[in-house]
Amino acid sequence: MVWLKFIHMAAISIWCAGLICLPGLYAQRHRVENDEALYRLQGLVRFAYVSLISPAAFVAIGSGIGLIFLQATFVEWFSVKMAFVGVLVVIHILTGLVIIRLFEDGERYPAWRFVAVTIVTTLVTLAILIVVLAKPPLHWDWLPMDLTRPGALRDIIGEFIPWLSR
Repeated sequence: MVWLKFIHMAAISIWCAGLICLPGLYAQRHRVENDEALYRLQGLVRFAYVSLISPAAFVAIGSGIGLIFLQATFVEWFSVKMAFVGVLVVIHILTGLVIIRLFEDGERYPAWRFVAVTIVTTLVTLAILIVVLAKPPLHWDWLPMDLTRPGALRDIIGEFIPWLSR
């Protein structure tokens, strides 16, 4: 289990660091002077995303799933952590969409977007780190009981999804 935790933490580190660094590479798009330099920058960005960051995300999520089952982590703070991980996944997907469009003719990556994306990604990463390290005791007493009961999601949305209905 120690090795799985090490792999998980290493993969998360690479994933988050990559997502934080990519907007800095995008911002260099406006400085590109010729097609050869643009092609090199595009190759670097795509290599980082496809060969380093995406596999690290896959390993982080896969090893995290393994740790869930090995440690039986079913506490309130873990739900908050998973919500932040979901936000990180959305950032990852949006990052891939930016890469697809960024290197078309005439495209630019504005400085305000560079700053905003870097700050948001850093804050999400810090939120995950804080929740995992602090493991704050959370109480969901303010939520209706039907939302906190195990199996409640099936009862709530089961009638809308045919294969979940009983």
